[in-house]
Amino acid sequence: MNTDDTDALAQRHRERMQRKKAVVDAGIARATIERGVVVVTTGNGKGKSSSGFGMVARALGHGLRVGVVQFIKGSFATGEEAFFRRFPDEVSYHVMGEGFTWETQDRERDVRAAGAAWDKAAAMLADPDVDLVLLDELNIALKYQYVDVDAVVAALAARPPLQHVVITGRAAPAALIEVADTVTEMNVVKHAYQAGIKAQKGIEL
Repeated sequence: MNTDDTDALAQRHRERMQRKKAVVDAGIARATIERGVVVVTTGNGKGKSSSGFGMVARALGHGLRVGVVQFIKGSFATGEEAFFRRFPDEVSYHVMGEGFTWETQDRERDVRAAGAAWDKAAAMLADPDVDLVLLDELNIALKYQYVDVDAVVAALAARPPLQHVVITGRAAPAALIEVADTVTEMNVVKHAYQAGIKAQKGIEL
């Protein structure tokens, strides 16, 4: 590529980026509302809880107080729990589940555990001192009707106006998606488990 071609390519790139910047700047200028948001991460792909805990870390970086309730993953230790329990003044961390549903094989027990978890979550959603609430795997509890989706929607609507809520888990119900501000569906392309690789510390655990 000669010098003239290189200069022309650079000029086209600058023009494209200038147009893109104008669009982005206009969008930022239009976004003037400041309030708490509800973020839902769902789908069959890996990374839903990881995304939620990433937002917990981000919130801590801004000096916010965080509440975490884990609805399902209670039968084994995770790196997230080990890490965020290092910040007891900033993070109220509650592991309320008793393991995945196919492990417990006891609906009544699962319903009791989910009910206790929801009581803890509802208290956080009513607390103006909690800036961000992560309800990890709540969608699974909603899917199996361990927790009433109408109660969740009502609590989200009544929460403090600046409080953010992150809800994770596959199969998010339509009623929750309807009231959420941001919804991301994660899909599987490949997963190491399909090749017989066990769950790894720092990746799945």
